Amino acid sequence: MTSSVKDRVYAAAEQISAERRPTVSTVRAAAGVSNADATRYLKEWTEEKQAAGGQVAATPAALLEQAARLAGACWAEASVLAAERHAAVEAAWAQERKDKDQEIAELVADLDKAAAEKDAAAAAHAGEITRLEAQRGALERQLAVIGKQLEDSREAERAAGKEAADAARRLATAEVRATTLEQVHNALLQRVSPETKGAGE
Repeated sequence: MTSSVKDRVYAAAEQISAERRPTVSTVRAAAGVSNADATRYLKEWTEEKQAAGGQVAATPAALLEQAARLAGACWAEASVLAAERHAAVEAAWAQERKDKDQEIAELVADLDKAAAEKDAAAAAHAGEITRLEAQRGALERQLAVIGKQLEDSREAERAAGKEAADAARRLATAEVRATTLEQVHNALLQRVSPETKGAGE
């Protein structure tokens, strides 16, 4: 019977504490127990809650400091990885653009050369004109393909820029988390220090 009363008082106190601080009268009404039982078991429930809170406050400072260092190390590593990833993407895109530009320049030179050869041979070589015209058409089509590839490369550059911006946002989030952890660490140290001093006195 006593255990059942205690259980009802504890359950009522838990339920009420979700919205406000439980009192003897609110617990007594919610649990359907006597005033004496409500007073007795509510006091025990409150002491247990306070003891649990004291255990959290007494977390070793060395452990908190180690957690803060770990968060800082994770943020630093994430920053380095993001910077390396961004640099690699930029380098790859720059090389690809350089190669495409060189290829386009060579094709334009070939196209100009073919046009000049066509003009020089037009008077005496009608058959050669047809060949050169076909060659010119092929070069123009190849130039169009290379132009499309260059446009794709530019799209890749824009995607790389977006990826770099996303990486910067993730780094900012990691920095905020590290700062928050440091603030929590400092707050817990402040809570631990007064309790340690009080215990020494």
